[in-house]
Order: sequence, then structure tokens, then C-alpha cells
Amino acid sequence: MVSLSHLAEATARVQEQIGRVIMGQQEVVQQALCALLADGHLLIEGVPGIAKTLLVRVLAQTLGLEFRRVQFTPDLMPSDLIGTTIFDTRTGEFRVRYGPIFANMVLADEVNRTPPKTQAALLEAMEERRVTIDGISHPLPRPFMVFATQNPIEYEGTYPLPEAQLDRFLLKVVMGYPAEEEERAILRLHDEGFRTHRLEEVGLETVLHANELEMCREIVREVQVAPEVMEYILQIVRRTRQSDYLLVGASPRAGIALLLVSKSLAAMRGRHFVTPDDVKQMALPTLRHRLILKPEAEVEGLTADRILKTLLDQIPVPR
Repeated sequence: MVSLSHLAEATARVQEQIGRVIMGQQEVVQQALCALLADGHLLIEGVPGIAKTLLVRVLAQTLGLEFRRVQFTPDLMPSDLIGTTIFDTRTGEFRVRYGPIFANMVLADEVNRTPPKTQAALLEAMEERRVTIDGISHPLPRPFMVFATQNPIEYEGTYPLPEAQLDRFLLKVVMGYPAEEEERAILRLHDEGFRTHRLEEVGLETVLHANELEMCREIVREVQVAPEVMEYILQIVRRTRQSDYLLVGASPRAGIALLLVSKSLAAMRGRHFVTPDDVKQMALPTLRHRLILKPEAEVEGLTADRILKTLLDQIPVPR
């Protein structure tokens, strides 16, 4: 039986295992685990070469989950992702050939490089946790989580995700460059022989299994939220709709997402209750991709993160 203390200890060990391979990025790893415990999907933005793919591979290995990577390209079709029905000449019958979406952790690499039709197929699978192949519905494995990556600096030949589809991601995390000492440690690690394509040689431990993960999610759902903290979440979401710099603020779904990931963070810290600090820490990754800035705000060089930080400074924090 999994307890709250076991959950906190296990997630700390997962972070420790990931830290053996990925230097820095502790906040991103923590946010990824919050999304996992809340049974949501993660959008990762970052320039090439900062270990976005490696992060997901290592996370899957430490959790003992099946991992698949799909490189999204302009010619990728929905059937390439979800599967199709083929005729088996040996049996004289049609059978389903399942696509790479049928895995516990699916990495949709450069999701903004594929046309809207294929993006829609992915996002439908994320929302429904099942896919339809030739009119027949097929449930996806449990647990099921999509990690999608996008490059923030290349826009030519891309198909940006519409705001309504971005809203399907529980969190959007931003992976930046490592600090100098962390980058020095990365160079040392590779100088000692580490290669990303030989990850099994590192000897990473499997910390949690699928059945334990489901129990951990049950514990997260039981984390308590005091009325004043619930009101704090509500005010954060509603204030985004009143901002002079935002064309579209956060929806009620965004408030639910902030509630769920705040509970995840509290559980990872070994607490049965959410604090305002939990909410404040998770506000940016939960809300940044759900806001639409006014043109004048973009002209002034403002970003969703800067606007959110200003709003958070203005909202009274419950004591």
C-alpha cells in the first residue's frame, strides 16, 4: 500500500535518478512529476540540444513505463500515429496495426511541425484516452501521458497549436540553458563515456511501477485545500481576465488544472494540504500557455510570464 510518505520519498528518488543523467533542470523535472501525478499532459518548450527527449526517456525508465518517440513531420498522417487496419494475407482477415500512440509515455517531438489534422488526432487521443480506427474505438494504455516538444526559435514551416488545443496540456514548461557549473558537469559526464543512445548502461533504478503510480494519484486526490487557498486560486484565474494586457484570460479549466497540480506538489513535499506557496509556484507553468496577449502588450515586449508575475504580486496571499 502506498502512503503519502512513500509518495514523497519515491518522487524524490525519481528526481535523484534523473539527476544522474540530466544536470540542472530540477524545476522542470518537478513540474513534469506534478503533471504525471495529476494525470495530465506536458508541453515542453526549449531550443534543440537541452535534453528534452532524454528527460522523457529517463523518466519513463525510472517509472518502468513503456516509452515511444514520434518525430512529427509535415508528411505525418493521423494513421501513422494512431494506427490503421490492414489485410493479413496469411489469415485472410483484417487486423489492426496499432500506432506508436499505444504506449504509456509518448513523446511528440516538434509537435508544431505537423499539419493540423495530425495534431488534432494526437489531441483527441490525449483528451479521450482512446482512439478510433476505422470506426472502432480502442482504449489507450494506463497510465497514458503525452510529452510534446516545440522549438521556440523556428517558425518557418511550422503549424502553431491553436489556443484551444494548447489548453489540453496541463502544464507548459520552459527548458532553458543549464548554469555554468551544470554544463561543466555535462561535459565531464560525456567525457567519461556516457552516451544518450546507451542509456541502459547507466544503471538507472525503476523507482515506481504503474500500479503504484495509480495509488499515488489516489493520494494526490485526497490532499486537502483550505477555503482561503481555494479562493486564492480563483482570484488568480479571474484576475487574468481583467488584465489590460490580455485579450483572453484563463478559463475555468485552467483553475482546475492549477488546483490539481498544486495538490500534486503538496503531496510530493509530504503534506496532506496545499499552501499558497504551492499555488504560486505552479501558476506560471499552468497558465502561461492559456493566455492570449493583446497586440500592444507584445509591442511593448511583454510576455505571459511577466504579466502573470505582476498579477501574482498584486493578489493578497492568504495567511
